[in-house]
Amino acid sequence: MRSRYTAFALHHEAYLLATWHPSTRPSTLEFEAGREWYMLKVITSTEVGDTGTVSFVARSRLGGRVWALEEVSRFVREGGRWLYIEGLTNA
Repeated sequence: MRSRYTAFALHHEAYLLATWHPSTRPSTLEFEAGREWYMLKVITSTEVGDTGTVSFVARSRLGGRVWALEEVSRFVREGGRWLYIEGLTNA
């Protein structure tokens, strides 16, 4: 999770796509110009066999405002690698 957050903050599209499960992976990613990600707080994580979840809050700045993204991300382990499946956000 932390490596994906860092890749997202630094706009490392190739890494994000490589760690995204093929069943839900988009063909490309778009990054919001001017958004600065500055904090990640992992709340909880679970692992049951080859599935897992990570609940987190990430904070960013854009247009002079502070934003928070709260998500529970689902992962699956395949070939020894954890792959992102989807994120469920609290709106």
